[in-house]
Order: sequence, then structure tokens, then C-alpha cells
Amino acid sequence: MLCLRLRSRALSQLLSSPSSSPISQLHRLLSAAAPVVSPNPSFAVEDYLVSTCGLTRAQALKASAKLSHLKSPSKPDAVLAFLAGLGLPGADVAALVARDPKFLCAGVETILAPNVVELTGLGLSRSDIARLVSVAGNHFRCRSVVTNLQYCLCLLGSYENLLSAIERKSYILSSNVERVIKPNIAVLREFGLGPCDIAKLCHAQPWLLTCNAERVRAMVVCVEGLGVPRRSGMFRHALNAVTFVSEEKIAAKLEHLKKTFRWSDAEVRIAISKAPMVLNRAKEFLQRKSEFLISDLGLEPAYIAHRPSH
Repeated sequence: MLCLRLRSRALSQLLSSPSSSPISQLHRLLSAAAPVVSPNPSFAVEDYLVSTCGLTRAQALKASAKLSHLKSPSKPDAVLAFLAGLGLPGADVAALVARDPKFLCAGVETILAPNVVELTGLGLSRSDIARLVSVAGNHFRCRSVVTNLQYCLCLLGSYENLLSAIERKSYILSSNVERVIKPNIAVLREFGLGPCDIAKLCHAQPWLLTCNAERVRAMVVCVEGLGVPRRSGMFRHALNAVTFVSEEKIAAKLEHLKKTFRWSDAEVRIAISKAPMVLNRAKEFLQRKSEFLISDLGLEPAYIAHRPSH
């Protein structure tokens, strides 16, 4: 534990030093986090996860099944020292290990340290990177994290927007930029969406960055078919409403809305363009709403269609 604390302190000092070049910083990081092989032949993974990583006994029991090949604490010690050097709180480390036990086997020399140095070169602070590790989890173990973050940072406009998107869709950091992310952005541009529109849309619906491009195209076409303009503030809500919903189910929802509120085809399109969330409402809710607005208040269907959120 003393060695682990010393390596953590060394990492923290190195990462916060503004005078280090990326190359020299990398070499010093690797030296500071170099594993110390334990002479103890009776290393018990489950006990280590509880006593050193802060997991509960139940979490450790579950996580240890994925770490049964470990025979010494050398690799986990190096990873923990690395995370502590970034300033990651113990509670966050425990949550990360519980979620992704194999993070303890990540290569400090081959993956983690180079990622940190490159991200520092992009202008991220030590606290920025610590937050990213906490949110990204196992995806930080990919070498693609730097390339993806750089591209998506430009796309979304700010680190806060990017971090918010990653929290909801961490696959952003491991999806192939050239084969997955860029083709999806190309589809949105093809439909006339500009950089600001795309940034807002992908921040609100980050799955658009990792989904199959043809699926993205089909959903955009579907939303337009429902009468929601591309640049409308409701467009992203409409996309969310039809996400991975079959054409048959959408058609059934439209018919139910028309029947329940006595709407024409044109009126149901007007209602959806103003409040696409009605597509996600339960039938029982819509029925009660219809009875109240039409039967109790005596409102006309056309009036309701233009004010569906009331």
C-alpha cells in the first residue's frame, strides 16, 4: 500500500506539471506507475477488490469472476496508482472497477498513459481527464478514445456537451469514426441540417453518432413523413419518439390518435409537429385526455390539434 501511495503521489505531481513535454511526461508516467510484483503467493482477488478497491463483498464476488487469471496485485496496483494520480476519488474508482473489473488489467504503458498524454495535448486538464475516465469506463481502455474525443469535441462544440453525451452513450468513444460516426453525420447533412442543428441534435440524441447510418436515414425520413420540419425545435423530440420503433407500430399509433381525438390526417400531423411526445403516450392516458377535452370541455378536435400539449 505504501508503494501504491508513493506512485499515486508521483503521478499526481507529473500530471499537474506544466513544464513537462508530452514525450518526457509519458516516460515519467510509465516509471511512476510501473508495477511492483508482490512476493505474496497467496493473492486473493476478491479480498483485494474489497480491501484495496473499496468494493462491497457482493460486488467483489461478482467482479472476481472476470479477474480469476490474476495471480498478483502488480497490474491492478499500477492501474490504481494511475487513477489516483489523475485525482480520481476512491468512490469513483470503486464504481469504475465494479462496472468494469477488467479495467484493472488495462495496460498502463500501452493504453492509459499514452491516452492521458495525448488528451493533455488537446488541452484537457487533469480533472477533465479524471471525469472522462469516470464516465467512459471501459471505453477509456480503447486507443480510439483520443481520435473520437477530438472529432466529437469539434462536432458538439464544448467539453461539457461532449461529456454529457458520453454519459448517455459511452460507445461514442469506441465507435469507429470513419466507418460509423462520420457516415451518420453525413446523413444529417444530406438532409440539410447545419453544424449548429447537428450539434444540438447529437447532444440531445447521442445514439445518432453510433447507430447504423441507414437506420439514421430511415428515422429522419420517418420524422419528416410525420410532418415535423427538420429545423423545428421538435425535430429531436420526434426522432426520440420514433427511435427503433417499427413502421407498423408508428402507423398503429397514428390511427389510434386519429380515432381517439377525431382528427383528420392533416390534424394528426399538426399535433405531432407541435408535440411529438404524444406518440409515446399510453392509450389509457390519451383516452382520458380526449374525454376531458372533448366531452367535458367541449373543445373541437381542430382546436386540440393546434394545442396538443394543453
